[in-house]
Amino acid sequence: MTTTVNIHEAKTHLSRLVEQAAKGHEFVIAKAGKPMVRVIPIEPPPAKRRFGTMVGQGTVKLDVKKDFEAEINEMFGLGK
Repeated sequence: MTTTVNIHEAKTHLSRLVEQAAKGHEFVIAKAGKPMVRVIPIEPPPAKRRFGTMVGQGTVKLDVKKDFEAEINEMFGLGK
């Protein structure tokens, strides 16, 4: 359930409300009982990808084309 606070209460307790929002508790700020804005936490940025995380876990032959030569030639209409 979303908590609703009035503008005066939000100004008085802004630090506490921001801390709660950062922990995932959203709330609504109302003016004269009318909801005006919803405060929600910002999602963390996606994790950065690291290159080289699979080093040493497999090998790729140097001549990849040799394994698929017939299929490649067929796709491009080439003869042997």
